[in-house]
Amino acid sequence: MKRITIILSLLLVVQLFAVPLLSAQDADDEENVTSSTSVIELQISSLPEAKLLFNQKFKFPFLAGSGALTKGNNIAITLTGEVTPITLGLIAEVVWTPIAFLQAVIGGRAGTGWKVNLFGGELYGIGFNREDGGGLSEWYGNGFKELQWEAYAGGVFQFDFAAIFPGDWHHVVLRTYHEVGYRGNSAGGPGDSWYFENDDGENMNGFDYYGNFLVGYQMPIFWDTVGILTEMELYLYDTPNREDWGDNLIRWKFALVNHFSIGKKFGIAVLVQFRTVRNYNEANWKELYYQNRTLDTSNKLSFKFYRVAGLFSYKF
Repeated sequence: MKRITIILSLLLVVQLFAVPLLSAQDADDEENVTSSTSVIELQISSLPEAKLLFNQKFKFPFLAGSGALTKGNNIAITLTGEVTPITLGLIAEVVWTPIAFLQAVIGGRAGTGWKVNLFGGELYGIGFNREDGGGLSEWYGNGFKELQWEAYAGGVFQFDFAAIFPGDWHHVVLRTYHEVGYRGNSAGGPGDSWYFENDDGENMNGFDYYGNFLVGYQMPIFWDTVGILTEMELYLYDTPNREDWGDNLIRWKFALVNHFSIGKKFGIAVLVQFRTVRNYNEANWKELYYQNRTLDTSNKLSFKFYRVAGLFSYKF
């Protein structure tokens, strides 16, 4: 499985050095490529997490018409390399815009990781979550010998009220995205639970649903966007007795979103996020293997602060 590490490393290096080179091809391919954009992003948060991303996006005209709803029809292809202190990954995504307010999305992701000890705690980039024989949770894994992968398809509906009431201060925007994907760990089998990017370790190979809703207001000033983002996720695979620990419940996140632009190249996004968490009957539920927990059916969910996250971007 060392080839997984070598392939991911080589592709990430190619992505890194391709950023300035591919940006320069706009002038040469103007007849075929509407735009080519390179972006470096840094994501940090109040949790012990950070991610560096290298994005390369190409946009091609496709079935474009002369009307207001079809003149911008295109296909956009985005390639992304991402690095965190505990993972390394690649993402490829294709977005087709057949009409101004609709988009179709397909994509895939592959990544691997490792375990890190930090300030007396452990961060799991990848690996498996299992019961230790005494009812508690235990990590095990082989690091670079495992590959987390995902394939997904989704759709976007978006609308800007300025299309009806033109004006620089009339941009009230609505956007909703929904996808179904299949996620897996290459070393996992039926019933195996796994971690990725230090999540809760409650994933299994199978289908997953994700959706979000954004209501925002865009302004022609330095502070150019403010909005509210709602996210939801649900495991679509069936696990015996999953209702006992709340595996069948939708996981919700809510965020206040702010975006600031510094010239045409720099951008800063700040999110203050809250989420729902499940309530359990056991006092030591955090130590238990998650399938040994019992949901408090009289008070299933609580609403709690999650994190403050920042995204810094530079466009070439």
